[in-house]
Amino acid sequence: NKQTNKQTDTIMKLRLSTQHQRSLSSFLLRNNKSISTTTTTTTTATATARTTRCMYSVLARNATIKPAKSGVVTTTTTPPPATQSVLFKDSSMIAANHRKQFFSTDKESAMEDEYGEMTSDGKTYTHDVPFVLENGQVLPKAELRYQTYGELNAAKDNVLVVCHALTGNASLHSWWGEMLGPGLAFDTSKYFVVCSNILGSCYGSTSPMSVKENDNSNNGGDIYGVDFPDISVRDTVHLQLCMLKNDLQVNSIKCVIGGSFGGMQVVEFAVQGGTTQEGDSEPFVRSVIPIACGAAHTAWQIAISEVQRQAIYADPEWVAGNYGGATQGLSVARQIGMVSYRTPVGYVQKFGRKVADGTPAYGSKAFWSVKSYLEYQGQKFLSRFDPITYVKMTEQMDTHDVGRGRGGIPQALSKVEIPALVLGIDSDVLYPLYEQEELAAMLPNSQLKIINSDAGHDGFLLEQDQVGSHITEFLATHD
Repeated sequence: NKQTNKQTDTIMKLRLSTQHQRSLSSFLLRNNKSISTTTTTTTTATATARTTRCMYSVLARNATIKPAKSGVVTTTTTPPPATQSVLFKDSSMIAANHRKQFFSTDKESAMEDEYGEMTSDGKTYTHDVPFVLENGQVLPKAELRYQTYGELNAAKDNVLVVCHALTGNASLHSWWGEMLGPGLAFDTSKYFVVCSNILGSCYGSTSPMSVKENDNSNNGGDIYGVDFPDISVRDTVHLQLCMLKNDLQVNSIKCVIGGSFGGMQVVEFAVQGGTTQEGDSEPFVRSVIPIACGAAHTAWQIAISEVQRQAIYADPEWVAGNYGGATQGLSVARQIGMVSYRTPVGYVQKFGRKVADGTPAYGSKAFWSVKSYLEYQGQKFLSRFDPITYVKMTEQMDTHDVGRGRGGIPQALSKVEIPALVLGIDSDVLYPLYEQEELAAMLPNSQLKIINSDAGHDGFLLEQDQVGSHITEFLATHD
């Protein structure tokens, strides 16, 4: 036994040594490898990213990427911010009301929620003619719900457009509120901030829950439901551009900013509005900040979306044709999403192998703390989303491909003239960091910076200090 223990100890030391060497290698790569922002170095950027991603060493976490004067992206080390990651302390979950204890709003005792109160508040833009979609289908009446913060200046060019993610809304203050206000990243004393609900979402814009136009039925009109047309990210951005130009009378946009699904819209804004049109002196969109996304939805992301849709399709209510009643499937879909949005580190630190008091240590009757969390998130989601809209919105995410019909991704992005700040999260498993490195490499005038976080993909919502700092710096140095 002593010999076996000694051998085990030796193996563990060797593994730790190897891990240390890999972490050190990652750190050196981050500090010595320049990533060019031209399309010719995409392969190098990808290889570098695959070497460096998912390293949780202290050295790697202290690395951040900053632009060099030459226009290439280089790396330097900076001290980690005080709020670098979400730290989870063990909390008692053995009482009868352990669910309520676990879902405290205290950061020390609970996984933070990404969103505050979600409503459909805002103004409504109605497109003045039937809206023709990318696929040729037509929405007889296309509406967008939006909110504004701050005041539009006389030149009508102090505009920031902020795009929300999959289940967000136009109420920017409810999910990026720590960055909104005078003196903050979205400085309302300087900028006119606009946030629009995505076309197809359930927070005020035309969606599957909207009543069909030209419906002559006697019951007051039927909703679109599953017959709602297929909306693309391009459609959503196109309609937002129409709203900004026609309804708000904006002359120019200083910057478009967004993360995840919002980041996909940002990339599309860059392609649709980031080139100088005939008769104009500058592009309509003057800069962009896409966060935690790539240039196209990959097979990995489509697969995760599809698994969530399959959970909804398997609901007996959906099978029976009562599509809006497939709430159990929607709950499971949300739970799948919540796993993909976070990290193994975050889940282990928060939940470990804890079970509720009075339940077995394992087996079908064990009530795992992580199970409690997921079930709670799934049930809570039912109060603010419906199954049909969720299916349609995830399908819209899957349409994201800026190269479709434009000669491919490199060619489409090569035409973008405006400055871009690409932000990636080092622990993101849903939209891995190498995707942001590839995106930055293909945008002609770009820089890449990294958010250090254990929160995974949701770091773009939870690490507002870091995100806000990068946004503020970029806006101050780019007109």
